[in-house]
Amino acid sequence: MTFRINYVLFFISLFFLYESVKAQELSRTLSLEEVIVMAREQSLQGLLARHRFRSSYWEYRTYVARFRPSLNLEATIPDLNRAYDRIILPTGEESFVERSSLNSDVELSLRQNVGFTGGTLFMNSGLQRIDILSEGGETSYLSTPLSVGFVQPISGFNIYKWQRKIEPLKYEEAKKRYLESMEGVAIRAIDYFFDLALAQINLEIARINFENADTLYKIAEGRYNIGTIAENELLQMELGTLNAGTALNEANIELEAMQSQLRSFLGFNENVNLTLLIPAEIPATEIEFAQAYDLAVENNPNMLALEREVLESDRNVAEARSERGLNADLFASFGLTERANTIPKAYQNPQDQQRVRLGLMLPIVDWGLNKGNYKMALSGHEVVRTQVAQEKIDFEQAVFLQIMRFNLQDDQFYIAAKADTIAQLRYDVTKQRFLIGKIDVLDLNVALNEKDVARRAYVQALRNYWNYFYTIRRLTLYDFVEEVPLQEEYDDLIE
Repeated sequence: MTFRINYVLFFISLFFLYESVKAQELSRTLSLEEVIVMAREQSLQGLLARHRFRSSYWEYRTYVARFRPSLNLEATIPDLNRAYDRIILPTGEESFVERSSLNSDVELSLRQNVGFTGGTLFMNSGLQRIDILSEGGETSYLSTPLSVGFVQPISGFNIYKWQRKIEPLKYEEAKKRYLESMEGVAIRAIDYFFDLALAQINLEIARINFENADTLYKIAEGRYNIGTIAENELLQMELGTLNAGTALNEANIELEAMQSQLRSFLGFNENVNLTLLIPAEIPATEIEFAQAYDLAVENNPNMLALEREVLESDRNVAEARSERGLNADLFASFGLTERANTIPKAYQNPQDQQRVRLGLMLPIVDWGLNKGNYKMALSGHEVVRTQVAQEKIDFEQAVFLQIMRFNLQDDQFYIAAKADTIAQLRYDVTKQRFLIGKIDVLDLNVALNEKDVARRAYVQALRNYWNYFYTIRRLTLYDFVEEVPLQEEYDDLIE
């Protein structure tokens, strides 16, 4: 019997030695709020959310750039061509002659997409030079001081119009999706925080229980020696001591695992020893469903995503409808041009040039291809609308349930806190009565178990409260404590 106790004491001594070594590590004491802030700034999930937003930002910038004038310079310097060409001689016979030429050209072009019509305006200015390298060669220039034109598709489908509707909505969705992701990071931080907090509580409980079990075993051993308790009770006390030692070792291992989890999440190395300050209070917040639902509809990115999906299905229908009938493209340009043997002369008295082209494409027999595409687009449109209607109903129910559950959490917390206090007092009283021999070890063990359960339930109630609180923040993108919408400096995210 004594050997088994000494065996447990040996491992407990190793544990305290390990604790003394850990005291030399860098220690950080963190509150729940500090863990959430660090998670947003340092965690891999927070970094991924920022990169996703940056990707969406540059996608939006690309869309904006399409509606701004673009100025381009194109040049070919030089284009050497040396080859044999077939020619017809004055006698009517054919022959091959060698021809060598050097071509160069430069063009400056300005283009502007027109969102209202779906067409493109352009303005060009260029200069070409040809050097004949064959015998008796010469140099000539062709200038285009100015050419203005317009390209307009005449099909009924304007892609720019739909981009103006969809792209800003996508960017707004991306901004709100980032806020949602940060609240998701906060929820994960809460889970990891309370995983470690519960491990701390379990270690504290295990340490106190072992110390109490060891003390009570020594008292029971003395009583057994004077014959006031039976051997069965002494053995039960010894078993309780052994179990308490095992629980202490397991609690220490669990604490290390939870520490490693939170350290990894926050980006700390293994030399940082984390100690958590468990929040003792919760904000007195009652959330009205009507307010929360209106905020969720206004702010939640999923609602914007549903609106975007409807617009995209409308666009698909419009595009499929335009492909069923006549497709035409109109090209018109007017410019000035001149040729000469020198550059100055190439810009003197330029002649005007015009070009108008109307291209038509009308499907005669396509075996129902375009009609099928249109019908599929219509069917897809109806599917999207039905799904969107259902998802809105599901979303409303999800918000309602979250609000109902959250509004119960403050009562659950106060009940758990009261139960924890009562269970601790009951155990203290039961322990004193055991020490004076008024109750047996079974009653003491029951009180001990109830104390431990109540303590863990208190931590779990705290966890549930903050989890539901940040879940509602994630749904509504609204801070119900400060009573302000969640905001972010988006310009800082893209630097």
